[in-house]
Amino acid sequence: MGVPFLLHTHQRSIWFCLLLVLFVQYWQPTTSSATYLVGLGSYDITGPAADVNMMGYANMEQIASGIHFRLQARTFIVVEPGGKRVAFVNLDACMASQLVTIKLLERLKSRYGDLYTEQNVAISGIHTHAGPGGYLQYVVYIVTSLGFVRQSFDVIVNGIEQSIIQAHENLRPGTVSVNKGELLDAGINRSPSAYLNNPSPERSRYKYNVDKEMTLLKFVDDEWGPVGAFNWFATHGTSMSRTNSLISGDNKGAAARFMEDWFKQKSLDEIDIVYPEGLDTLKINEGSPRRVSTIIPRLPSGVDELKQIASSFQASGGRQVTRSFSATRRLRSSFRRGNRPKFVSAFCQSNCGDVSPNVLGAFCTDTGLPCDFNRSTCNGKNELCYGRGPGYPDEFESTRLIGERQFRKAVDLFTTASEQIKGKIDYRHTYLDLSHLEVTLPSSDGNKRVVKTCPAAMGFAFAAGTTDGPGAFDFQQGDDKGNAFWKLVRNLLKTPGKEQKECQHPKPILLDTGEMKKPYDWAPSILPIQIIRIGQLVILCVPGGTCFLHINLFVI
Repeated sequence: MGVPFLLHTHQRSIWFCLLLVLFVQYWQPTTSSATYLVGLGSYDITGPAADVNMMGYANMEQIASGIHFRLQARTFIVVEPGGKRVAFVNLDACMASQLVTIKLLERLKSRYGDLYTEQNVAISGIHTHAGPGGYLQYVVYIVTSLGFVRQSFDVIVNGIEQSIIQAHENLRPGTVSVNKGELLDAGINRSPSAYLNNPSPERSRYKYNVDKEMTLLKFVDDEWGPVGAFNWFATHGTSMSRTNSLISGDNKGAAARFMEDWFKQKSLDEIDIVYPEGLDTLKINEGSPRRVSTIIPRLPSGVDELKQIASSFQASGGRQVTRSFSATRRLRSSFRRGNRPKFVSAFCQSNCGDVSPNVLGAFCTDTGLPCDFNRSTCNGKNELCYGRGPGYPDEFESTRLIGERQFRKAVDLFTTASEQIKGKIDYRHTYLDLSHLEVTLPSSDGNKRVVKTCPAAMGFAFAAGTTDGPGAFDFQQGDDKGNAFWKLVRNLLKTPGKEQKECQHPKPILLDTGEMKKPYDWAPSILPIQIIRIGQLVILCVPGGTCFLHINLFVI
């Protein structure tokens, strides 16, 4: 796909930055009390549950063999009456896919015309490492799945389309509120030594070495009341390890299901407004062997309630029946609940970078001692260094606990949300060739210098993995030298040129992915940048880091 306007790369980037500044500076929220049209939807995207490689850890031995719990695509649509609309889709998948987006937009165009396009539809993945792979179009992302997997691709495209259709058909007058708060025990920095290399003035700007803030949107239907919540919080979907073979939404997928079940129970008056210690009931006996976590609470039965109401009517003996207002109201209320839009809750990924859910830290599997602080190794081997979640050694329990912590914070923000989103809806979208950008940097002498980006390349440290999922062989985190043997292996695939080596310095190149084109591109160079504005809320969608699509929220 080409860039939609004919300017040189550096000029495009300058214009995009200027647009972003104008976007934030001049589009201030209005005082209008007009409501939006709000619609939410969700649909299954579980995909093949056997014999397909999982996406995330790049481990060829991690083949799906069952389901921990099913995956969903969740969508919210917000429409300004008489104005623009935006659709945001959150996937229980490792990441979004440009190929999926292209096919989805084709379907939406055939159904809705120009109502939903690449301009106003944003798709984000929760970064679970326990979903089926093979649905992206670049070699790096599908090499471990041995190529494209049609089943994985089709179910995601269909699930997103159906969730958008649901949200579109559920559009009704409503409001959106926003709330923010700190969640301290659901993520730690898995590379604290690297963080300490940042300049002291930079580190002093932040309270923690990772982002601890959760931001939540609460959607309220004018007739039905609350109908959903989407929140953004930074922590990786790696509570489930690289040896797991069960499809799972990991901690964020678990949190979403907890909150949706919580609201079902709350709406039927079976639990209090503050969720009790009910999640403890999800545990099973300590001595029981467990392969699949009992993650879903028992759902209430509306049929039983209707039976109780029906049994409360007394036989009339053929006489005229006196209307019972209370019983009739209860019966009508029960039937009306069947027409209520289902509550949709999404736990979206944010700037998760080096944020790990394995909050106990990283330890050596052979000695039980903490891993080397700087290299994350155990006696020089990175394969033995693993992060531990709060439920260690049970990764299902760790998934539940990190999901529960996010869920509880979301409930707190949901029940106390009071700042209403008001104002215009708008969006911007463009494509940038990130391999040839010019960037102006300040220098120590007060002058400025222009530097250029170059095609993507993976370094030796990349192959070492992380404490969430260590790599193999003798690679180490932080390696800035390389290794003669692996350089020889690299050169069999593609030998990086002098200019590429200088541009990537001091990182030694293991795979020159940005310049590898056989049998087709190994990595993307042209990538989408997107901004969505809903009143005083701006959602910035940018590709980068380990999270293919970061979502950062700024309240202006």
